[in-house]
Amino acid sequence: MLQQTQVAAVIPYYNEWLRRFPDFAAVARASESDILHAWQGLGYYARVRNLQATAKTVQNLHGGRFPRGLAAMRALPGIGRYTANAVATFAFNQPVPIVETNTARVLARLFNLRRPIDRTVGRKALWQRASILVPRYSARIYNSALVDLGALVCLPRHPKCGICPVKKFCRAKNPEGLPIKKMRPPRIRLTENHAFVVQPNRILLHKAHERWRGMWILPPLQKRSPNQRPVYRSTFPFTNHRVALNVYARYRRKIDKHSQRWIRIESLDSIPIPSPHRRAVRYLLSEVSATPSRRRRSSGP
Repeated sequence: MLQQTQVAAVIPYYNEWLRRFPDFAAVARASESDILHAWQGLGYYARVRNLQATAKTVQNLHGGRFPRGLAAMRALPGIGRYTANAVATFAFNQPVPIVETNTARVLARLFNLRRPIDRTVGRKALWQRASILVPRYSARIYNSALVDLGALVCLPRHPKCGICPVKKFCRAKNPEGLPIKKMRPPRIRLTENHAFVVQPNRILLHKAHERWRGMWILPPLQKRSPNQRPVYRSTFPFTNHRVALNVYARYRRKIDKHSQRWIRIESLDSIPIPSPHRRAVRYLLSEVSATPSRRRRSSGP
């Protein structure tokens, strides 16, 4: 959950996740819809699909016990070097380094690393330096402290060098200029058009097959009248994209029985819907329910 997501946002999801899925067996036997519903709002849904695939592998090949060897961990779906090392050090206290956003910033400044850390050479240099520093004993405490140092003291902007416990070892002359990263590609702008089709007590939704595979979204709209105005607009980021979401009211629509279904409005909270579409649905349904009272107020005696 902490990959690409801040701690404050993760904590309530983490607590609720453990309540619903307390062990690998519970994750392995859950439906895809259930795990997507528990994850909705965190984004990057490949993470939770890999998590369930890993839970099934742990159940089937490792007797329900997570392996302790790094090679066995990295053979699991979605687990790379950082995740394997993080599990090894925090769960099993193994003396292995971890390199993530916070520790990378600390190490780049400590060693005055002048190579882009998001390129192969720079990443390799970070891991080498992290390996040199990690202690043989109490690696769990050391790595946790290194993460906290980056998160609380060695900040991206305005680092608190005056209170840094390792400032006399730091080689960075201009800490805010580190770490160096390669230029980000420009954000791609996309426009996505969807339909709002509603009947008394139910709404038409579409089961996604690509970006939000397995989740329910408003039906994609292939054609629209050039003069029609959307009833809802929003924008949201998605990796290196900026997506403009436009929703148009439709009163009659041919249903694709393979991927679309009428969903009862009272059951919307129990199915997985990505946040941009859930916000659109909530807004539009509130507008629909408010319309009759507005008409009564404006109609006069």
